[in-house]
Amino acid sequence: MSVQARSPAPLPSSLSVPSRNAGTPVSASQTRNPITIRLRKILGTNFTDEATTEALRTLSELYGTQSTSVSGSKAQTNGTDSDDDWSDEDADVGLVVEDHREGLNETASRARKNLRRDLENKLAQGSQQFLQAFSEVDQKLDELQNHVAAMRVACDEAETQLRLSSEASQSLLDRAESLRSEREEVEMRKSIVMLFLNRFTLNDEEAEAITSRDVPIGPRFFEAMNKTEHIRNDCRVLMSGEDGPTKAGLDIMASTSSYLEQGYEKIYRWCSFEFRQMGRDTQLEVDSTMQQAICRLSQRPELLSEALAFLTQTRQTGLLSAFLDALTRGGPSGLPRPIELHAHDPIRYVGDMLAWVHQAIAAECEFLESLFGLGGGQEDDGRTRRMVGAVRTFKGSEEEGWVKELLNSAVMKLCVPLKVRVQQTVRSQESSIVSYKVANLLQYYMLTMRRTIGEDALLSTTLSEITDVSYKVFFDAIEAHGRALLRISLAPDDASLTPPLPILEHAQLLREIMQVYDSSLLDDTTAEPGRTFNRILDVMLDPAMEMCAAAAEEKARYRPQWDRAVFVLNCWCYLQNVLEAFEFTSEKRRTIQEKIDGRVKSLEDEHYENILRDASLYDTVAIIKSKSPSDRLSHVLPAQQLQPTLARFSLWLSSPEVVHSPRLSALTSPSLHSTIHRVSLARVTKAYAQLCEEVRKPENRYEAASTLLGMERPFGQAGVLWAIFGLEEESEEFAAD
Repeated sequence: MSVQARSPAPLPSSLSVPSRNAGTPVSASQTRNPITIRLRKILGTNFTDEATTEALRTLSELYGTQSTSVSGSKAQTNGTDSDDDWSDEDADVGLVVEDHREGLNETASRARKNLRRDLENKLAQGSQQFLQAFSEVDQKLDELQNHVAAMRVACDEAETQLRLSSEASQSLLDRAESLRSEREEVEMRKSIVMLFLNRFTLNDEEAEAITSRDVPIGPRFFEAMNKTEHIRNDCRVLMSGEDGPTKAGLDIMASTSSYLEQGYEKIYRWCSFEFRQMGRDTQLEVDSTMQQAICRLSQRPELLSEALAFLTQTRQTGLLSAFLDALTRGGPSGLPRPIELHAHDPIRYVGDMLAWVHQAIAAECEFLESLFGLGGGQEDDGRTRRMVGAVRTFKGSEEEGWVKELLNSAVMKLCVPLKVRVQQTVRSQESSIVSYKVANLLQYYMLTMRRTIGEDALLSTTLSEITDVSYKVFFDAIEAHGRALLRISLAPDDASLTPPLPILEHAQLLREIMQVYDSSLLDDTTAEPGRTFNRILDVMLDPAMEMCAAAAEEKARYRPQWDRAVFVLNCWCYLQNVLEAFEFTSEKRRTIQEKIDGRVKSLEDEHYENILRDASLYDTVAIIKSKSPSDRLSHVLPAQQLQPTLARFSLWLSSPEVVHSPRLSALTSPSLHSTIHRVSLARVTKAYAQLCEEVRKPENRYEAASTLLGMERPFGQAGVLWAIFGLEEESEEFAAD
């Protein structure tokens, strides 16, 4: 209960403080009055600071307890009095409140009088409580000291007994220390021995994986083999020291050698069994276990050779059986159909057999490459995967040697049935174009097989022999056709100069053969495309050209007026035009062109002589060429004879034969017609120019030579004759000369 603040009581009149006015000075007696000073001090005191507030709160707690106890005692007295009549309770409550107010006033007055005493009593009471508490603490400390003393005595006794025990067991401790050191040394030696055994010996599981038949070939077996080889390599390093081989090293080498031999024998038995299971399947897959087994077994070539012998026998039998089934039975459920059903179509029949063999070889080659770890599509020890159709190059490695040998052996039994059927088909053909298509197909597969399995393989050799037989049959057919063509004679009553029907049929056959060769592109790999085709061109064209010339000569004997020269040129030009569409015939075209040029030269001479005869200049030109230099031309060819000749020549210049020759119009080549006629006219112009020159010479003694030549066209001027013939360029060249 806090002390309630009261308003100060009014001071007596004698102690009242006079009010200060601004103009009234305060007297000195008033300023030194103790009561005034005291009142001012009390009035000026600040009760809001923390220390004062705390002091007042403490006093309130101190005296609040006492006032509560006083009011409580009065309430108990009133309560006992009201037991007799509790119905007067409301009246008693008013009395209690009044008594409580009186108690508070008494407490405040007593506090002002007995504040010091109350404080001293409170401090004394607190000191008594502290003394009582410290007396209890002191008693507890005395008990603790007694316990510590007893503990010290017990520790001294234990220390004494421990010292006595230590002195008594010192020898045992020394012995135990020595035994501990020996145990550590033994443990270290044991660890070394265990490490040595783990590194240089096989445990029971690893030995069982190598020697036991119950453990299959797999990762566990190969790990044991790897460890055995690693042990042997490490042992060789140890035995190569300064001390030389040791008994332990020799024992390790002997035991590991025994394990390795047993492991290789196990691999050999497993591979032999697996190879026997590879039956008639043409598509075989090789797992990693088989690849690793073959790689391991390659370190024992004799065992590998024996195991691969089983594989060779199995694959030979399987491929032969599959090939015969493909020929006679076809595929599963009859699809694809048997190959021999197409025996009536030789090209398809032979092509299907060769395609089946090629597919089987490709599958077998892929299988063998996977078996020896040569495939995969990426670089492997400097090798890259071969592109499809590229030439297979064997670099001499051991694995490639095995692949080549096994591939050759696997397809060995296919050669005989393939060769018999192909040769029978080829020899039964009567059409040369079919024979050539078959031979061309065989040559393509022969080149493909050489690129795949090498030139020395048995199948490549067989295909080469079959190809040679096919080409021999083909060449025999076209040679027979050529001999038959030579025996053909022309119809005497036929006046045409175009190529006859046998030549047209022969040229059509040649065109078909060239189209087959051009579509095959067998000579793409050679430096000179078409070189291998030249023999066919010689066999086909030489008899045809010879037939044209011989038949023309024979017909000319029965019909002299028939123009054999134009006929031969027409036939040869037609044969040359047949070759124009194919670039690989360029060499033969040059040969034919040389022969045509010879015939054209002869025809130019004949046409030149015919023009001279038609122009009435033949005899005159012959006289000029045959006379001796000492003879005068006027004596041999007088002017009376020369003038009619020049008149007939002028008349001939007006005829249509100057522009177009009826004989040359029979030529099928317009370029030859134009060339031969222009060359002949040029020679006629030069002959006329020579005639004019001889006439104008004084030693020939012609009177009025210029008048004689100028009477008729071309008036003794060769340039005019060049213009008449339409040979402007030759005219300019002649004028320059």
